[in-house]
Amino acid sequence: MTQKLPQVRGQYRENVELSRVNWFNIGGPAEVVFKPADAEDLGHFLQEKPKNILVTVIGVGSNLLVRDAGIQGVVIRLGRGFTTIEAQGEEIIAGAGALDVNVSVLAAEKNITGLEFLSGIPGTIGGALAMNAGAYGAEMSNVLISAETLDEHGKKHHIPAEKMGFSYRKNSIPKDWIFTSARLKGKFGNSEKILGRMREISASREETQPIRTRTSGSTFKNPPGMKAWELIEKAGCRGLTIGGAQVSEKHCNFFINSGGATASEMEKLFAEVQKRVLEKTGISLELEIKVIGKHA
Repeated sequence: MTQKLPQVRGQYRENVELSRVNWFNIGGPAEVVFKPADAEDLGHFLQEKPKNILVTVIGVGSNLLVRDAGIQGVVIRLGRGFTTIEAQGEEIIAGAGALDVNVSVLAAEKNITGLEFLSGIPGTIGGALAMNAGAYGAEMSNVLISAETLDEHGKKHHIPAEKMGFSYRKNSIPKDWIFTSARLKGKFGNSEKILGRMREISASREETQPIRTRTSGSTFKNPPGMKAWELIEKAGCRGLTIGGAQVSEKHCNFFINSGGATASEMEKLFAEVQKRVLEKTGISLELEIKVIGKHA
C-alpha cells in the first residue's frame, strides 16, 4: 500500500501490531503506520495522499480500544517531531505528541503553577485537546490559550481557546483535524507547593486506580452531577468478568485486560455494564474510551 502514498520525510511501516502500542495491549494490526517528521511533513502527507485512503490518528493509546481485526488505511502516530516542550514566561508551548506528565514536569521546573493536574492524566497533549481531558479539579479548557491544527487537506489553523467549543470531554473542532501543538497558560508559583501537589496527585492515583495493570483509564464519562464508578458499583459490576476482560476491583470505572482479553470481550463487558447500570439506575453511561477499528 505504501507505494500509493506520497513521499515523506517521516516513516511508513506496514502491518504494525497495534496491541503493542495501546495500554490495553489489545487489537489487530494497522495496514500502515505513518510517523511524520514534523508538522510540515504531516501537512504534505494530508495534501498529497489519495482521497480514498482512510486516516486514523492515535497517540500513546492510553484511552483507546483497538478492535480485533485492526485498522484499514493509514494510522498516524505523532512521534519525536511533536514532543517539544518549552516555557515562555508563564506560558508553556507543547507539541501534540508531548506526554501530559512531561508538560507538568517542565512547568514545575520553571516554577509555573496551574498545570499540575496534567501529571495525573495518562496520554498526550493532542489527546487531551481532543477530549478536553481533566482530573483533580482542572481540565484543558481552563489552561488552553490556543491550539495549532491541520485540517484534512493539510491546511494550518490557529484556534484560540474560545473558538474550541469545549464541553465535558469534547470540543467542536472537526474530528478529522489533527492537533499539532498547544499554548498553555500558568502563573509563577512556589516550587515546593507545585511539587507537593504533584506528589499528592501521584499518591492518589496509586492508591485509588489500578495503574499497574493493562488498563486504559476511565471507561465511562461521569453523568452530570454523578460519578460513573458509583453507578457501576451500585449495579453490582465491581469485578465483573467476560473472558479476559474485567471491571477493576480497585476502581470500577477502570476496565482491565486480566490476561489474553480480546477487543470483542472488552466491548461485550462495556455493553453488559451499560445494560446493568441502565436497569438498576435508569441512567445510560456514555463511553469515554475511544473504540476504533474493524470487528473480526
